Amino acid sequence: MCATPVLLALNKPYGVLSQFTPEPGSKWRTLADFKLPRGVYALGRLDADSEGLLLFSDEPGLNSKLLDPRQGHRREYWVQVEGRPTPETLARLAAGEVKLDGAMTRPCRAQLLDPAPTIAPRVPPIRVRQTVPDTWIALELTEGKNRQVRRMTAAMGHPTLRLIRVRTGDFQLEGLAPGKWRELTASERAAVFA
Repeated sequence: MCATPVLLALNKPYGVLSQFTPEPGSKWRTLADFKLPRGVYALGRLDADSEGLLLFSDEPGLNSKLLDPRQGHRREYWVQVEGRPTPETLARLAAGEVKLDGAMTRPCRAQLLDPAPTIAPRVPPIRVRQTVPDTWIALELTEGKNRQVRRMTAAMGHPTLRLIRVRTGDFQLEGLAPGKWRELTASERAAVFA
């Protein structure tokens, strides 16, 4: 454990598991590749096929403070989906009208990102279908069920092509290249927990 508690942000690239130990036979890289300080653990997860903001700390109890749905802690995702969701579809997502694992999702914020954000291409690139357009939407959730964003968009008829976590609390993932990490300042830490 570090002498002073730390809070780090990593811009997790595609193809990396949110764990330090490899899984036997897995094609995915692990967090061990990023030379993070000893004693830190990931606050939450991003699937190997998801990208973006992943926080780390050595402080006990931060996971529940950030991830327990009763805390209502906000996380924003930019999601590239197949097709163009209608205003009604976005309203259903926002109202929590998606059933996952026998329960309805919590209400969230859902909106089109128009114009689409300028984001570096993913390596490897997403699949492209000439006859099906794609759209970027923003979803702000306060819960984190397994593969929730992907399952929500698929349930609405818009499979996820690319998923990037861009914000936790009021802390935005900006200026940090994929695969890079840094320690957060005191004001950035406060933004995470806002």
